[in-house]
Amino acid sequence: QSERRDKPFVAINCAAIPEALLESELFGYEAGAFTDAKRRKKGIFEMADGGTLFLDEISGMRLEMQAKLLRVLEWGNLRRLGGTKDIKVDLRIIAATNRDIKGLIEERGFREDLFYRLSVVVIDVPPLRDRVKDIDLFVAAFVAEFSESMGKGVRGISEEAMHLLRGYGWPGNIRELRNVIERAVILCEGEEIESQHFPAEIVGRQRTPRLVPSLEVPLDEEGIDLKRTVAELEKRMIEEALRKTGGNQSQAARLLGISRDVLRYSLQKYDLG
Repeated sequence: QSERRDKPFVAINCAAIPEALLESELFGYEAGAFTDAKRRKKGIFEMADGGTLFLDEISGMRLEMQAKLLRVLEWGNLRRLGGTKDIKVDLRIIAATNRDIKGLIEERGFREDLFYRLSVVVIDVPPLRDRVKDIDLFVAAFVAEFSESMGKGVRGISEEAMHLLRGYGWPGNIRELRNVIERAVILCEGEEIESQHFPAEIVGRQRTPRLVPSLEVPLDEEGIDLKRTVAELEKRMIEEALRKTGGNQSQAARLLGISRDVLRYSLQKYDLG
């Protein structure tokens, strides 16, 4: 049993945080370090002190930040943004990526010295496309999870739909499969997910049902008000997404491929609140 088992476990997706914010998230900052730094804040390194830090999608970290991470690993200390003293940290780091890290090293997109510093123990997980038999298990688990969390009665998936999932290449691996099933559960109005609930890239040339009926716009010699037409289509799509998700804004935002903040702004813009 690890001595760190009862210590903090902190996870961060390096690819999901803008480059400009990643350093302050990892290292923290002192009050006045930049315009919005009103008070001191501990970084993720300090929050994980004594425990484990999981750096997901580490390949999304730029080279400059990789060098700073390497320094923390080698020296066991860090300095907050705007700080003047080093802070000692003791943590275990687990890193993961869905990209070919050795290929990135050859392309000089990832530091070789950092790779060898991290790769004390390497677990190479084959891509989902090479584990077709596992897809059924993941699908069953994800359907049950999302059906319960959304309060829906989706119990399974049709054989035709399952066949499509087994034949797809899954460039985004399990994360992509999870998102596809989440979307399908949102769209499904019965007990069984069908192929029509999948995005176009999975069903091939067949298009999935559109969120809203097409907006027919006659274009004559007088022209149209493009801005107004686009706004009307946007409004209709938001209304339909909310209808399909029972008014759940988080699910509607995912269905539309936008953030919840953008959806809230649009709701106010079109007076749909």
